[in-house]
Amino acid sequence: MEIEAWHLLVIPLFFALGWLAARVDIRHVMQESRAVPRSYFKGLNYLLNEQPDQAIEAFLEVARLDPDTLELHFALGSLFRRRGELDRAIRIHQSLVDRADLAQDQRMKALYELGEDFLKAGLLDRAEEVFRRLEGGVHALDALRRLLEIQVLTKDWPQTIVTSQRLEKLGCLSQNANTAHYHCEMAAAAMLRGEVDAARGHLEQALQKNRRSARAILLLGDLESQAGQDEAAIAAWRRIEDINPAFLPIAADRLVQAYGRLDRYEQAVRLLQGYLEQRPSPDLLHLLFQTVAARQGWEAARALAATELKKHPSLRALDDYLQASNALQSEDEDGRVEYRLAQDLVHTQVSRIAHYQCGECGFKARQFFWQCPACARWESISPERLEHE
Repeated sequence: MEIEAWHLLVIPLFFALGWLAARVDIRHVMQESRAVPRSYFKGLNYLLNEQPDQAIEAFLEVARLDPDTLELHFALGSLFRRRGELDRAIRIHQSLVDRADLAQDQRMKALYELGEDFLKAGLLDRAEEVFRRLEGGVHALDALRRLLEIQVLTKDWPQTIVTSQRLEKLGCLSQNANTAHYHCEMAAAAMLRGEVDAARGHLEQALQKNRRSARAILLLGDLESQAGQDEAAIAAWRRIEDINPAFLPIAADRLVQAYGRLDRYEQAVRLLQGYLEQRPSPDLLHLLFQTVAARQGWEAARALAATELKKHPSLRALDDYLQASNALQSEDEDGRVEYRLAQDLVHTQVSRIAHYQCGECGFKARQFFWQCPACARWESISPERLEHE
């Protein structure tokens, strides 16, 4: 293949074009780097050296020198909120909201972040005011969720129902299960005030929203019990057997008391024995143990505890067995001291570790809550107490 003379000119030309392109890129990079304040690079350097406080101050300097760095403002505001420096977060987001040159979408974003700041700071009235201003925009769904959260915190149950309906219209998942709890809250308040008809109305609405609402069924039974209608109360509470058997440990105590008022303890014992056959439960066993001890004596109670201890070992069953054994020891027997000491040790351990626990966030409590105090989820706490750390 012959190489013509003009071909030799192409190679230097390519080198010249490459050199020129490199120069243009270098100039562009240099111009951009000069446009970025030195504080920005200082902030990055502090971050790399794990000095977050100094990095924040450096980025704040960048924000002061260049007001157009919106994303940096938002990032700093969110960072301050996570760190608990809510005054600084509020100032940053409020300054963005007040800027006249800000685009509408950016202003709405800043307003939403400001509402988050107020909510985190516990300024619920100001947070509610901000989120209501966002109900008609792109942040409507998130704003309504926050409004619902505020209304639950302030126990404004009628408004929580209205907000839940609006959330569903915007495409949010069904709110029926939570709405049933809002009606139950109003029913419980009405029962405390002695407003029986109002309470019954709220409970009927709760069951319309959620036919499997164990809480509404339990409250209906409580309503009948308060009116002295123990038969009707028992019928209501026993609906838990089919609707939601997980709540039998909570319903069972009510049932035993109602059967006791009707002088039908034997029926209560048979009912609890049937529950235990269906689903082993230390709480149900303890209730059955107490009922048997009160009506049939400690010997029968100890036999019950011994049988269950073999079938389903638990600290609660051991505690019950030792309690019955201790009660059967006569005053002059030497073994009474040992039984008493063993029972005290086991009982102390059971009291220390037995707890209800939220399945969402792991929150532990000595008493049962329908709404987790930590994560605010409804019905996330198991109605059965656990016996481990």
